[in-house]
Amino acid sequence: MTKVIKVLGTGCTKCKKMASIVQDVVTENNIDATVEKVEDIMEIMKFNVMLVPVLVIDDVVTIKGRVPTKNEVLALLN
Repeated sequence: MTKVIKVLGTGCTKCKKMASIVQDVVTENNIDATVEKVEDIMEIMKFNVMLVPVLVIDDVVTIKGRVPTKNEVLALLN
């Protein structure tokens, strides 16, 4: 089943870094997932988070306010 991954952020450096790490992990590990970058503040607010970047996997907020390591992302996706 394809995982739906969203990186919520306004386009700041940390947000871009998180998106890059997530995409790398998905690509390097052949994970069946779609990665979506969400920059619309109204969409971000729907997840009830105050700190970006935020990693959402299948509509569950998993990491917020910091950039995860590749190993953290891989663990969350497995």
